[in-house]
Amino acid sequence: MSLRLPLLSSLLLLSLPAFAATQKVDLDYRVRFLPDSDQAEVSITLEKGERVRSLDFNLGDDGRYSDFETDGQWSQEVAGRGKWQPGKGKSVLSYRVQIDHERKSGRYDARMTKDWVLLRGDDLVPAAKLDQQDKTELVSRLQFDLPKGWKSVETGWPRIGKNRFRVDNAQRKFDRPTGWMLAGKLGTRRTRLGDTEVAISAPVGEGMRRMDIMTFLTFVWPQLQQVFPRDPSKLLIVGAGDPMWRGGLSAANSYYMHADRPLVSENGTSSLVHELVHVFGRIYGRERSDWIAEGLAEYYAIELVRRAGGISEERYQKIREQLIDWSKPVNSLRTDHATGPVTARAVLLLQELDREIRQKTKDKGNLSLDDVTRGLMRLDRVSTQDFIDITENVIGGPSKTLDTRLLR
Repeated sequence: MSLRLPLLSSLLLLSLPAFAATQKVDLDYRVRFLPDSDQAEVSITLEKGERVRSLDFNLGDDGRYSDFETDGQWSQEVAGRGKWQPGKGKSVLSYRVQIDHERKSGRYDARMTKDWVLLRGDDLVPAAKLDQQDKTELVSRLQFDLPKGWKSVETGWPRIGKNRFRVDNAQRKFDRPTGWMLAGKLGTRRTRLGDTEVAISAPVGEGMRRMDIMTFLTFVWPQLQQVFPRDPSKLLIVGAGDPMWRGGLSAANSYYMHADRPLVSENGTSSLVHELVHVFGRIYGRERSDWIAEGLAEYYAIELVRRAGGISEERYQKIREQLIDWSKPVNSLRTDHATGPVTARAVLLLQELDREIRQKTKDKGNLSLDDVTRGLMRLDRVSTQDFIDITENVIGGPSKTLDTRLLR
């Protein structure tokens, strides 16, 4: 009997269906900047092309991408889209990208000169729908080949070698190198804040106040961490002067600030902290609720500096007076794109809501708007009703502040 049991067990194991282990497939991006033609040459290499049925790219309608070549199949049957079906074994897709991108204002949010380039990686590799075999995991890396005389390159991704980075986004199956990037003759300051490696980089001679930014962040960072329980492994802040966009623009692991932007504006808010809140919060509105993301970013751009000791109570009240005056024409916060006056009115609403939450939760441990914000961070996109529901859950009942025509 004892001899038959092991034999029976082996037969049962053989009869069970085989579960294939996940296959890791190398996905390598290589970028070569071409300043003379204002282009970048990009290649995407799959080590095992047969594991990916197709990548359906969103190419947009501005003709930025051209000169596609592949050893597999490439088709552009739908306007603004291109589909790559990789060949078997090692398969490569290559193309060119136009870099300079001018906004309607006449200023640039992507630009290349003979000495440097500043852009978002989202534009180097457009978004795509991935169709791959089951049990496939893409392992992505990004390599840059720099023009002669260009010293370095910076991205929001961890560095794994000379001009080489690991691209890993747990929320995506198709890991593409998103976020702000900068290459050329650069000046960079680095530090570590909490568990995050922070790099502040700009082209040489563009007037970026790297040490000012680093010092300011050092004061604000502990307050930021208390609100947003998120510690990215790396944060990149890039900037440049005219004719670049005269504002701030955030991405998931990085953000851009014009070199002339002050750390704190005359109206008491900080564009630097505003964009930092976007990076850490990752709160996005839906159903005409952009007031939530923009309002919270501006609210904390004031509040975090205040908590760090950078704004006195007298100055705080003057900031409120300015917000009240600026937002007088606003009758509703509901919009797909919050403008300055709408954002100002949203900040006032959030300040009132924070007071209400603190008053109503004295017996629950003095909760605040911070607790609502942390609840919003768990959602992919947030509606006004989501905001109300989470607030009422924190308070334990309806909110008088949110019972307003501004939110209808």
